[in-house]
Amino acid sequence: MKRRAFITLLGGAVAWPLAVRAQETQRVRRIGVLIQVAEGDPQARIEVAAFLRGLQELGWSEGRNLRVDIRWGGGDADRIRKYAAELVALAPEVVLALGGTVAGALQQASGTVPIVFVNVTDPVGRGYVASLAQPVGNATGFTSFEFGMGGKWLEVLKEIAPRVTRAAVLRDPTITAGIGYFAAIHALAPSIGMQVTPVDVRATSDIERAVAAFARTPMGGLIVTADPAAIVHREAIITLAARHRLPAIYPYRFFVTSGGLISYGLDNVEQHRLAAGYVDRILKGEKPADLPVQAPTKYELVINLKTAKALGLEVPPTLLARADEVIE
Repeated sequence: MKRRAFITLLGGAVAWPLAVRAQETQRVRRIGVLIQVAEGDPQARIEVAAFLRGLQELGWSEGRNLRVDIRWGGGDADRIRKYAAELVALAPEVVLALGGTVAGALQQASGTVPIVFVNVTDPVGRGYVASLAQPVGNATGFTSFEFGMGGKWLEVLKEIAPRVTRAAVLRDPTITAGIGYFAAIHALAPSIGMQVTPVDVRATSDIERAVAAFARTPMGGLIVTADPAAIVHREAIITLAARHRLPAIYPYRFFVTSGGLISYGLDNVEQHRLAAGYVDRILKGEKPADLPVQAPTKYELVINLKTAKALGLEVPPTLLARADEVIE
């Protein structure tokens, strides 16, 4: 064997076990994920998959250099608090919080573990961060809507169903988002000839009774706000809207793909992909306090023409032209 070839072969033989040992001793980083809804929720699973895919694109692979502990809250506040404490006890380097209730529970459990939240309304008002530009504490992330979006939902409902003069606003009155959305809707309603009624979103049976009572008077419609409880009970709400022939507007696309009439809101899946970028930066040494909270830069309008037809609605061409997606 020629001397040069032998040296090359020897070098490769030495380098190979070194590379293997480097791989074997690579530090495994630990993160947590706390999710507001139940494990069987198909939309949440899509969102978590988008987050994990985003991490993979940034070089993080579960089982190689990353361990991911996931907990599902099932829409239960007590369970969410329990799992928040449980995740914090595992000493993760960062936790992804899917929803405002989750972010709050994690901050109560720890003031030091870094938190990246998604789909949170008014994180400043809820005390999660000091300001959007300078979070200051241990949390940062991505907001969903400003309260003024409530007025936009009312306008779009009136546009797709001009005969509607009354709207039931499904919201959770125990959180600031439920109060803020309704205030914005109530302020705008008189100027476009609308009356609005709050409907508290708690148990499915309570929603059924309230919507049935509201539907006894004609010319009604529904505004479903971006509250966690509405997401948990979305199938029941969509079914009620169809049963009582109530035009309804929703905050997210996945309501419309499940049979809802129209939605105007952000791309949840994209938010979770972006959250992977913040988790990556924290794992590489940055602090949540130095990462500004980001607001959506685009909202999408989605219309279900099949549902519109079932309700006897003719969607205005101007609204169709503005739609980002039309489901037929």
